[in-house]
Amino acid sequence: MIEHSLQAMAAALANKEISSVELTQLYLERIARHNSQLNAYITVDPARSLAQADAADARLARGEGGPLTGIPIAHKDIFCASGWLTTCGSKMLSNFVSPYDAAVIARFHAAGAVMLGKTNMDEFAMGSSNETSFYGPVHNPWDDSRVPGGSSGGSAASVAARLAPAATGTDTGGSIRQPAALCNLTGMKPTYGVISRYGMIAFASSLDQAGPLGRSAADCAILLNAMAGFDERDSTSLDRPAEDFSREINATSTAKPLAGLKIGLPEEFFAGGCSPEVMQLVEAAIGEYRQLGAETVSIRLPSMGLSVAAYYVIAPAEASSNLARFDGVRYGYRAPDYQDLNDMYCKSRAQGFGDEVKRRILIGTYVLSHGYYDAYYLQAQRIRRLIANDFASAFQKCDVIIGPTSPSTAFQLGEKAADPVQMYLSDIYTIAVNLAGLPGISIPCGFAGGLPAGLQLIGDYFTEARLLNIAHRYQQANAWHLQRPGGFD
Repeated sequence: MIEHSLQAMAAALANKEISSVELTQLYLERIARHNSQLNAYITVDPARSLAQADAADARLARGEGGPLTGIPIAHKDIFCASGWLTTCGSKMLSNFVSPYDAAVIARFHAAGAVMLGKTNMDEFAMGSSNETSFYGPVHNPWDDSRVPGGSSGGSAASVAARLAPAATGTDTGGSIRQPAALCNLTGMKPTYGVISRYGMIAFASSLDQAGPLGRSAADCAILLNAMAGFDERDSTSLDRPAEDFSREINATSTAKPLAGLKIGLPEEFFAGGCSPEVMQLVEAAIGEYRQLGAETVSIRLPSMGLSVAAYYVIAPAEASSNLARFDGVRYGYRAPDYQDLNDMYCKSRAQGFGDEVKRRILIGTYVLSHGYYDAYYLQAQRIRRLIANDFASAFQKCDVIIGPTSPSTAFQLGEKAADPVQMYLSDIYTIAVNLAGLPGISIPCGFAGGLPAGLQLIGDYFTEARLLNIAHRYQQANAWHLQRPGGFD
């Protein structure tokens, strides 16, 4: 059952081959057996999950089931969930039990899905390796001495090791796509505004976007159908007609299912900076796309080289503002000993935040300060516009852009911890997508030295269904996405 697709699981539940309670218990037992090795989950509540599964079985018995009814889903611990500990991977929120559901959580509840648990993550989603969590690093199931990627590393590790059928994540600069690449999963960041950010604890509000992590593009399409939709509580939520993101996947395929598709290959993605082993796999994947009927064209993204620098001005600036609310007064961690109100603020924040969060708050406060705002923050916003314009020009020549997701396979735990700049460069291929607000997806494309690598597909605004279909056709032609790590039977 753990190798079933979401569609196959839904069919098994509908045909009463297995109950939701039995399916949920299966995954809870796997979590109990393997989570100590991976540290993928922060919070698991078997009684609550099984109660939801029982309710799902009753719903199925009444004939009211949908594509996700009764299926257990893991959620990144950045989403508020009523009655659940919601920590954001931080000591600052280590005692915070949310009084309400995030929009994403509520939509999964409405779909009848079972909440399996809350997954580990980089503190406040700040990191590319899942090593900054207050609860300790997550380990990659393919090699537990290596990182799973971040910040959605717990979600990625749980799905890769079959401790969950699928999971939610968030992507601010690559935090769904990069862990998907390092864990041999499919992960999607939709167009900014397609999924509500209500109840999703903010890192950088103009960049953060929720998205699905699954084993295939078909699974991600089902998840995205549940997650997407307008929410008046989120001022950045887009009021658009509902759509079926599986519609192109479900269309009849042909011998050349991608005939006429134009794939853009940015010179900047192939000019160096990626390991030769990963680049070889990416080029082989591009060759497979040609066999499926697609043609390739060379394009330019001239401002791409400035994306990391711009991101690490804009994101910390927004984080500095968003994290000001965590002051030890209303909720969260409060220092046990202090002299006065100011001392309480200082000590609570000093003790409650980890080093990486403090680093980004300091950077963000600096670039927003008088005398530096124009020199840094406004300049970064101008670069952001140039990057968006580059993509707009590129999409005049092609339908989709393809390149590596990550410049390397999973690196060793601690390998880049002492060098923040090297860590930041892990997202060199993904950050520009967030700055432009575009959709992007990472899919497995092979193995280098026994470790998975990812292929990134970038589309124009609101082309999620097309991207998912392009990914799906590739996955029909090979079995990379079906490979699973050993040792988790």
